[in-house]
Formats: sequence, C-alpha cells, structure tokens
Amino acid sequence: MKLLYRYILTQFIKNIFMLMACFITIYVLIDFFEKIDNFMEKGKSFGLITKFFILNVPFILEQMGPVCILLAGVITLGILNHSNELVALKACGIPLKKITAPIIAAGLAFTLFFLAMSQFILPKTISVTNRIWNKEVKGKVALGIYRNGRFYYHGQDGFYSFARPDLKRDEFFFFSYSSWDPKHQLNSLIAADRAIWQEGTWTLHEGQVQTSMDAQKFITQTFNQRIFSFPEKPADFFVPEYYSMELSLTGLYREALRKQSPAEKNRAWAEFYGRISYTMLGLPLLLLGLPLLLFVYRSWGRDLSLAIPVSCGMAFACWGAWGTLQSLAKASYINPLLAASSIHILVGLLGTILLLREDS
Repeated sequence: MKLLYRYILTQFIKNIFMLMACFITIYVLIDFFEKIDNFMEKGKSFGLITKFFILNVPFILEQMGPVCILLAGVITLGILNHSNELVALKACGIPLKKITAPIIAAGLAFTLFFLAMSQFILPKTISVTNRIWNKEVKGKVALGIYRNGRFYYHGQDGFYSFARPDLKRDEFFFFSYSSWDPKHQLNSLIAADRAIWQEGTWTLHEGQVQTSMDAQKFITQTFNQRIFSFPEKPADFFVPEYYSMELSLTGLYREALRKQSPAEKNRAWAEFYGRISYTMLGLPLLLLGLPLLLFVYRSWGRDLSLAIPVSCGMAFACWGAWGTLQSLAKASYINPLLAASSIHILVGLLGTILLLREDS
C-alpha cells in the first residue's frame, strides 16, 4: 500500500507543478505584454522589469492555487482511469477512498503551503511590486499612511484623517482636516461624522469648525451640513490596488480587532476570513472533482477531454458563488464567517458523499 501511495503522490506532485508552471507562464506573458510599454516609456532597466515579474509569481500562485489543486487531482485520477490502473486496483479490492487518500492528503498539504505563503511571502512581494509599479512606473506616490483603521494624508495646505470602509466610494467617516501656520501652530480644525465628495465639492455632515483667534483662544462653530473647498480630492488619496495583500493573515486579523465602527469591523472580518477561505477553496473543489470525473466517464465514456472542462466550469461556478457571498458579507448582509465557510461545507460535503457512494 505504501508503494501505491508513493506512486499516486508522485503523479499528483508532477501534475500540480506542471499546472503551476503553465499558469505562471500564461499569466506572466499576458501581464508582460500589457505592462512592458509602461516600463519602456519610463526607461526602466531590464533588471527592474525582471524583478517585478519574478516577484509577481507568489501572487499568481495565490490566485491560481485552488484551481491547480483541483486539476492536479482530476488529471491524476483521470490518468489512472484512462490506463485502466484504477479498474485493476478496484478489482484487487482496494476501495476508492484509499486510492484517492494520497491525492486528498497532497491537496491538503499544498493548501497549507499556500496559506504559509500568504502569511510569510506574499505580503513582502506584493509590497515591492506595488512600489515598483505605482511609484517607479506610474509615478503615483501615496500621500500618507494607514494605521489602526484610519487614513492619514498630508495635503497641500493641511492634514486629513478619516476612515474609508469602501475605497471605491467617495464617502468618508470620522473625517477631520487641520491646517497649520508656518510656526506649526494650529490654525483651524474641521471635524465631521461623514464627508462626501460629489460633483466636485466636499459636503460635510454633523460637524464643527474650530478656528484659532490666538495661541490660547478658539472659536467653535457647529453645523449639520456644510460645503468646503479643500484643495485635495479623493483621487489624490491614492491607495495601491492590492494594498490588503500587503498585510499577512495575522496582520489582517489585528486590523479586524482594531476596527471600531460595526461596518468597518464587519468588512475587516470579511477580508480576513475571505483571504483564508479563498486559499482553502481548492480542497472542497478537489473532493467534488474526483467523483465528478468518474461520473463523466460513466455517462459519456470520456476521461480528461471532458472532465477537465467540466471541472473548470464547476470551479468557476463555485468561484462566482464565493465572490457573491464575500460581497454580501462586506456589505453587512450576511455573517463574514458564514460567507467564508458555506461554499466549503456544501461542496466538500457533497464531494465526500459522492466519493463514498463510489465504493458502495
């Protein structure tokens, strides 16, 4: 039995490394032809270009890891079935669950590897690629920093501080703007519960304005709604596209604990659970993909020529459902943990039942 496990495990490892190499090659080639003109226009060296694309490899693996695990398992079992080795093994009285055990164990091992990579490697490589692409190629420099759930930006005439749960919306919470004189003394402080940028104007709601009269005296005015003409606009508050990827899993966890408002806290937990659940999506897909391969063979008499497209279709369907649940979780419609685990439970349970039925 150990010899059988070693043989199946070797086939799985060969297949998954072949798939990872193929996906990396395709992704890098497409990305290269899309971005090479930008590098050339800025006169960047070949060494910097090479560094950028090499450091993109962990991100590619993180994105394609679940599909690689699924397809590696399907191809391994499909080859055994195509060469009649699977039939011979079952004729010898070896149940399917023992034949697929090394495939599932290898899928679990690679899932743990991808999780470790997401914790220790991906944040560092994403940070470097973000810096190369945004600062050295696109010329975009972040005006400030992000700490403890708030953004801090140094503008043209003052400092901004706010929470921005959704980076795609021009809506800011717990907004404040302070201006200072050349002697570094506070001139004015504007604070509001909410700020909205719309049609070229800043509108602040439920806030106050404190204006300095001298070193020791301030005048305070409150307002329900007021328009201000700050020199910056939301487009100036640049945040890298893959900023959350610069945080490790423990970093995302700490960020979720620091959030104060319910909306921010819910979104942060959705980000944390979603990052883990995406990486672990390959295992339930594998559990369903293996019996699906055998079902396709019995129904249409084909192995990999049909099983691979069917498996990919199943993977993209689960991917779409997972993405929809994540969007609902970030919008506070459903619990983040439920959104992150429901697809895994349903698909994994269905796959396990179908695998066990193959032996009955």
